[in-house]
Amino acid sequence: MIFYDNSIYLASRSPRRRELLKQIGVKFNLLLMREMLGRPIDIDEQPLMDETPTDYIYRIVQSKANEGWRRIIQRKLPLLPVLVADTMVTIDGCILGKPKDIQHAEEMLVTLSGRSHQVLTVIGVGIGDKVHLRLSTSIVRFREMSEREIRSYLANNHALDKAGAYAVQGMAAAFIVEISGSYSGIMGLPIYETAQLLEEIGIEIFP
Repeated sequence: MIFYDNSIYLASRSPRRRELLKQIGVKFNLLLMREMLGRPIDIDEQPLMDETPTDYIYRIVQSKANEGWRRIIQRKLPLLPVLVADTMVTIDGCILGKPKDIQHAEEMLVTLSGRSHQVLTVIGVGIGDKVHLRLSTSIVRFREMSEREIRSYLANNHALDKAGAYAVQGMAAAFIVEISGSYSGIMGLPIYETAQLLEEIGIEIFP
C-alpha cells in the first residue's frame, strides 16, 4: 500500500524527532495535538497499579496514536499514517519521566550517578483503528557525578523537558561512560526501527 505523496504526519513537538526523520528522507507534516505543550489532556499519564515500565510506555504510545488519528478525522485532513513516539528512563523498575522541577531533576541525576539505566523508546504508527508498535531498548551507564557537577549541569541546561533530566546529545554526554543500544533511540526516535516500521506499512524510505 503506497500512501499519497509518500508522506506521514508526525505528532510530536520534538525538534530532535524532526531532524531524525529528515535524516532518512521521510516527508512529514506536523500534527499538533493541542496548542499547549505536553500530551493531549485525555491521555492518562499515571502508571497503573503493577504496570511495568514497558507496559506503561506501550500504553501511552498506543493512546497517542489513537488520539492522533482521531484528530486527523476531526480536522478532515488527508488520511495519512500518523507517527508518534515516547521515550522514558527506567532504573530499578521505576519510571523516570520528565522532572517536575529542578529539585526533582537533581534527585533523578543523583539516582543515575555511577549506575546503568535503561532508556525505552516506543514508536507507533496509527492507520485507522490499527496501531503498529516498535520498542527500542538501550542501556546507558553514567560515571559518578559530584553534587557540584549536577548543580552546575542543571543551571546550564533545560533538564525539565527531558526524560531522566538529561539529553544524550547535550552536555550530559560528558557523564556517559558507555552506551549499549540505539543512540538515536535514546535521542527519542530509533532510526532503524522507524525505517523498518514505515517500510512495512508502505512508506518508501529511499523513494
